Parts: sequence; structure tokens; C-alpha cells
Amino acid sequence: MKNRKLYIETLGCPKNFNDSEGIGGIWEEAGGEIVSSPQEADVVLVNTCGFINDAKVESIDAIFDMTRLPNKPKIIVSGCLSQRYGQQLADEIPEIDYLLGVNDYERLPEIVGGQQRIHTSGAPACFNEFSSRKLPDTHYSATLRIAEGCNNCCAYCVIPQIRGPYRSRPEEKILEEAGALAKAGVRELILIAQDLTEYGRDLYGELRLASLLRKLCRIGGDDLDEGFRWIRLMYCYEDRITDELIEVMASEKRICKYIDIPLQHISDSVLKDMRRKSTSESIRGTISRLREAMPDIHIRTTFITGFPGETEEDFEELANFVEEARFERLGVFAYSQEEGTPAGEMENQIEEEEKKARADSIMRLQLDISREHNEEKVGKVLDVLVEGIDEVSDDFVTYMGRSEYDAPEIDGSVIFRVPVEEKSLEPGDFASVLIEDAFDYDLAGTAVREKG
Repeated sequence: MKNRKLYIETLGCPKNFNDSEGIGGIWEEAGGEIVSSPQEADVVLVNTCGFINDAKVESIDAIFDMTRLPNKPKIIVSGCLSQRYGQQLADEIPEIDYLLGVNDYERLPEIVGGQQRIHTSGAPACFNEFSSRKLPDTHYSATLRIAEGCNNCCAYCVIPQIRGPYRSRPEEKILEEAGALAKAGVRELILIAQDLTEYGRDLYGELRLASLLRKLCRIGGDDLDEGFRWIRLMYCYEDRITDELIEVMASEKRICKYIDIPLQHISDSVLKDMRRKSTSESIRGTISRLREAMPDIHIRTTFITGFPGETEEDFEELANFVEEARFERLGVFAYSQEEGTPAGEMENQIEEEEKKARADSIMRLQLDISREHNEEKVGKVLDVLVEGIDEVSDDFVTYMGRSEYDAPEIDGSVIFRVPVEEKSLEPGDFASVLIEDAFDYDLAGTAVREKG
């Protein structure tokens, strides 16, 4: 292992990127080196996604790209795809040297060079801790995983089969890692899990997300320039968004007025077939409670179109709801028929073309809503987290960044300019930006003063 060079290609959601950072930590602890290019590597690891069909195709394409490298590195495939289809991948892509499951990352150093190709095991009953993480060079924003697995068992989803049952991470471990991230210079902490809102029930007998958030907000004291400036919540289930959680979000300055709630549908009949716990009434009630407590909150959600049995009336109800609720952030997936799921066995499957047409229709509705939300920000000053330089002219430096209303890689950007004679900004700095122009998903403006 000593001095061996590893390149990691990561696909899928932020949870996979969090795993890849843990893999990097394991590799370096064993004496290896992480490199930024596959052409430099002795070993390449492709951390795959297997959630829906498009993600599988993207992952397989990435594997084949790595098998064609002229330097002929060892190829390791990890993540959801290898956990679910390890033997099939081994049979069909002989160029793969090793396949590693989602619960077996700590074994990475020992398997490289071994004879066994497939290393996947079932989900453990506890949380798998990484002793360290290899953060990106610009680690002003970082994820923090508070739980693993899922107990929701929605009819369309394979995650419980891949990741196992829900396992909360002990609070002291979360706070310990959070403190280390703050000391390393992380300004935006993004909490992730398959379901944030279920946190604590299995370990403590009660939901503990709200109390955990209060403790995370205390890191660094009362000075917003210490500890985390932003704490962002991703993957919250509507039926467990409690009044206590809403009160904490509304009262704590460090918590972004942003929440990700994958709702999937609004029709009660479709929600029931999906095996979701939410109802049309509960969804509307939760949205109302959030917006009443935080008028400026930005709610991100996702919907699935073309679920088996979704009628024209169900779809029309969904479209009407999108216009009614006017979500600030929204994405749509055309239903992906996954083998081994209850929905995949349903007889009333919808044609692929129709599923995609319905998804496109919802996104056209959302495009106008998104632009209108952005136009409402013109003339306002937003705090923006600087992510890099877009371009430089004789008079101005133009930067790219995000407001608290935008999650990385998912939502829009804020493009803003600063006169060249003023102090330059670095990734991770904050700037106050006067918004002067609005587009479908992005904003543009000028820095009026610097922060952080």
C-alpha cells in the first residue's frame, strides 16, 4: 500500500461523496496517496450510484472509461451498484479487479493485491465510522452524515436493500467530527442521511434532530465568524418535521432558511401506492407551518411522475399543486422501474415516453415559478458564499457563489462582481451582494461590502 496512488471517481448523491472522503482517509492512513487525475493513479476507484436506471448507466459508463486508461491502473468499483450487482458486474466486466460493498470500505487496503474479487457484506447493526476523511483542498463546505440506512421502505426504492436499516450515529461522534470540521475551516455544514428527521429514534427512543441542531449551532460560540456560518438540512421527511424542529430552524441564525423535503407526489392514492406516510393534507399543513414560522424559507422538493397507476387525474392534481405551492426549488424524476421493489412488480406500468413527458411538463411549470422567485430578489442584499472566480476584466473580478437558499451542485448560483482594486476574495469567504438581475435559476449582482 505504501506510496500507491489512488484516484476516486464519485457519482451520485452527497452521501456518496461523503463515503469517498472517508475512503480517501482510509487510503492515506494506510500510507497511500490520493491523486487528482486517473492518469496518475496506480489504482482507480469508481464509487457508483444505483438508485435509478439513469444513474446505473452513468456509473457503468464511468467504469468503462477507466478500463480504457493507457496507464492500466487496478480498477475498484464500490458503492450502491457494486453492493447490489456485484456478481453481475464481475461476470460482465472482467476488467474490474475488485468490487467493494457500501459497508466494507475499511477493508480497502487489505483487498488490493488479494485474490478475491468481490467484497460485499450485509448492512451492520451499527454506524460505520471513518477514522478520518480526505476533504477537498477547498473545503469551506462539507457534509456531515448523521445516520445510515432507511426504514421507510417506499415501494419504488432499493435503498433499504442496499444500505440496510436505519442506524443513527451517536451524538457524541457527530459533535466530535463537527468540531474537527469547524477547526479545519468549514463554513457551511450540510447534514445528510437517507432521512434526517428520523435521527435518534433507534438510539434514544425519540426524535433528536432538533436538539442535535442546537448543539451544532453552539460550536464556535455566538460569533458567526467562528464555527459554522451555515448549517443546511437535506433529506427531511415531511411526516417527521415537528414543531420543535421548525422552532429551532426559525430561531437559530446559523441554520439556513432552506429545507429539502422529497415529497414525491400529492395525490393520496399515489402516495398510498408508494407506501409513503404523508398525505395531501399533512403535506399542505407542513408547508404552511414552515412558511408561517419562516416567511423567507426556501423549500426544495422532488416529485416522481409516471408511478405505476398514476392516472391523468393524479398527474393533473400534481401539476395544480406545483402551481399552488410555488416551491422555490423543485426537481422531477420520471419513475424508474427497479427490480426487487414492490412498485417494479406492479402491472399498471406507464410507458417511458409518457413518464418523461409528464416530468418535462412539471419542469416547464417550475421554470416560470423559479424565475418569478428570483425576480423578487432583485434589489435585495444577500449573503453569498464565494466559490471561485468566473472571469476577470480590466475593471472587475466576477465571482461565482451561492446564497443560503442554494445547495451545492443542486441549486442555482449568484454571479457577482467586485472592482479589481478592492481586496480579492477567496473560496469560503462571504460577501454581501446587491442583486441586480434575475434569470431562470441564477442571480447576478455587485458586492456592496465584504464579510467573513
